[in-house]
Amino acid sequence: MPAKFQILLRAVLLVGVACSLNGQILFGPKRATPKPAAPKPMRKASELISKQEPVKINTSLIKQITPDTVRIVVSLPKQRAYLMLGDQIVIDSPISSGKRGHSSPSGHFPVLEKDPDHRSNIYGDFVDSSGRVVRAGISSKIDSAPSGTHYVGAPMRWFMRLTAEGVGMHVGILPGYPASHGCIRMPPDGAKLFYDNVKVGTPADVGDY
Repeated sequence: MPAKFQILLRAVLLVGVACSLNGQILFGPKRATPKPAAPKPMRKASELISKQEPVKINTSLIKQITPDTVRIVVSLPKQRAYLMLGDQIVIDSPISSGKRGHSSPSGHFPVLEKDPDHRSNIYGDFVDSSGRVVRAGISSKIDSAPSGTHYVGAPMRWFMRLTAEGVGMHVGILPGYPASHGCIRMPPDGAKLFYDNVKVGTPADVGDY
């Protein structure tokens, strides 16, 4: 093979090797395209609800109280309600107060009314003659009843009224943050304990305590 041809062949081979190495340096070895990650499963609503400490009872103090000696303190920042004997906490319960736009009123209030099976005269459902809910979660102030239905107020068990406008303390859903239309929701055990140990006239302080 002529010497010139051998030199040319070697040059071509060297250029090919150099190009191959240069491609690996610049771009790296070819990799498989990663598969897109599988979407994470949606979390259940119950998992998104903040956990609140349950009702706490001072068993020694609760034996000493009467409806004439206690007072109520509701802490809106802490989302807790306290039944107090002097400066001592007898019952400490989680609550859910009014959400933005429907904030629970702050101030000093007496318990105006006690009703174990109270129903809201504003919020509830429209139901038909068989009791079937046709429209849920309505306001009687702004919603019109569909033909053949009537209004049924939302249950407010162990209701303790604080204002003439209807704000009170009662059993309700506690999602871990302010969520009501102004009332102070409580768990069933907490509401019952407060209800049994207060009277009409018991003072209640609601605010940033």
